[in-house]
Amino acid sequence: MSDFDLVLKFWDAIEADYTAIGGEVLTRLFKDHPDTQKLFPKCANIPPSEVAGNVTVAAHGAIVLRKLGELLKARGDHASILKPLATTHANIHKISLNNFTLLTEVIVKVFAEKAGLGADGQVALRNLMGVVVADIGGFYKELGFQA
Repeated sequence: MSDFDLVLKFWDAIEADYTAIGGEVLTRLFKDHPDTQKLFPKCANIPPSEVAGNVTVAAHGAIVLRKLGELLKARGDHASILKPLATTHANIHKISLNNFTLLTEVIVKVFAEKAGLGADGQVALRNLMGVVVADIGGFYKELGFQA
């Protein structure tokens, strides 16, 4: 079974509640890596004690997961999706590649808990996200962004 198949067979559980699961992803990211919260302008001024269950955090988490779903469903043919994302994250948001790696690890953990993504699916998701992050890095180089 391909990495895409392993991950996408769990996607219905994620898609069923992008907002709650996305909120959990960002809440965990901000808790585990507090410096990342400032990278999300709409979430930057939310006190840490109010992040969990916050509608703004959940809404942005849903956006992140929808884009991830779009990338995964492209099954590697994602340049047209990824280039605009890389461009805004380089030129506007100034997001280093390391932050995508941190986000990946949080997503893997939350998906394991919330969608039952097993060990093989976790490896598959890490593999796929490794390719996505490397491709973002390639676009960053084209843009002259040092991350």
